[in-house]
Amino acid sequence: MRTTVLLALLTLLATHASADWPRLRGAKGDGIAEGKVPVKWSDTENLQWKATLPGPGSSSPIIVGDKVFITCWSGYADGSNGDLTQLVRHLLCLSKADGKILWDKTVPAVQPEDQAGSMLMEHGYASSTPVSDGQSVFVFFGKTGALAFDMNGTQLWQTSLGTGSNPKGWGSAASPILHKDTLIVTAYDEGGAMVALDKKTGKEVWRAPAEGLNTVYSTPVLAGDDLLLPVAGEVWGLNPDSGKLRWYATYSMGGNVSPAVAVGDGAIFVTGGYPTQGTVALKPGGKGDITQSATLWSINSASYIPSPIYYNGHLYVVNDAGFAMCIEAKTGKEIYRERVMDNSSSGGGQPGRGGPGGGRGGRGKPFYASPVLVDGKLYCPSRKNGTFVIAAKPTFEVLAKNLIPSDDSQVNATPAVDGNRLFLRSDKALYCIGE
Repeated sequence: MRTTVLLALLTLLATHASADWPRLRGAKGDGIAEGKVPVKWSDTENLQWKATLPGPGSSSPIIVGDKVFITCWSGYADGSNGDLTQLVRHLLCLSKADGKILWDKTVPAVQPEDQAGSMLMEHGYASSTPVSDGQSVFVFFGKTGALAFDMNGTQLWQTSLGTGSNPKGWGSAASPILHKDTLIVTAYDEGGAMVALDKKTGKEVWRAPAEGLNTVYSTPVLAGDDLLLPVAGEVWGLNPDSGKLRWYATYSMGGNVSPAVAVGDGAIFVTGGYPTQGTVALKPGGKGDITQSATLWSINSASYIPSPIYYNGHLYVVNDAGFAMCIEAKTGKEIYRERVMDNSSSGGGQPGRGGPGGGRGGRGKPFYASPVLVDGKLYCPSRKNGTFVIAAKPTFEVLAKNLIPSDDSQVNATPAVDGNRLFLRSDKALYCIGE
């Protein structure tokens, strides 16, 4: 009897074990989490707590120990009117246990900021997800710069990375990452460069400039010895210690490439591009132009905004157009491509769910957030039509569609996972979902 009880307790503890989610898409940046979270939830089912936020944002929550960190913006109405000089960003720290806001640090926007426009307002003024090393929390607020705070909310430093704007005025959205003792920030929009800062002082360690490259929205990925960054027409393999280019490969995707690179089985997978879209598989490594030797396959199917997940030999994503896709990683064969919404709601709106159009600008992309994978299931938040749970297998199967009826605001943020809990943010609130 005692043995049975002990085993049950150990199982319970293992189920409730958690691991930090310290950056966008988890510790490895691959969107895969350990644990098991509910498949179904609502206002009244499997909702542990709800925290009302002081403003909207497209950034994701991160989890460090018993704290949750998230950014948002306020002071400029919803971006459609008001005084732009009143724009401020927030870094909030919440209790993971109950959602209580422990502190809220506001940072006035360095002016002049980009004026609200339809495409900029698809994601807004708080789009970069924080990152933490467990001792400090780092944020990137565009023209306002990169900032560091300790775990109690004391600002440690603030470093400007430029105040430029791309000609389209779309703002920036890539999130910072940590490598050794540096914070790496993609600031091509503001400063025409990727920059590494000393995480303790904020001083510049290296700078990797690129002329004319100012629509880079993808968050870089560390894989092996390389720092991987997809840009218009090319993917780069940089030395993360110096910012020097080691190798590059070209592809047909132009414009901007927003999704992060997926990595698996010795290959990297790049998707996106505009107006020419596609997905390409490459074998990384080497020096200089490796296009001919590295290209494994290339197809036209793509995800313009959400990042794919590599899992068990396949790539999975629900793309911005609302199609669930499964691609065989070795061959590029499209296993399935299925619409997850019916035609009446595929434009991002739904009667009773905020009206037509998916973004603040009304462009109507039904999915912006990237999926996360937990316990063999993909959790895919749409902007206006709830979160779809899809089996991560080569046969298409929707397991659930979850709405929080009391919240009709949009969801742009990729969820975070903490053991047996899912953290989902909308423009209005942060939700902790768990049994």
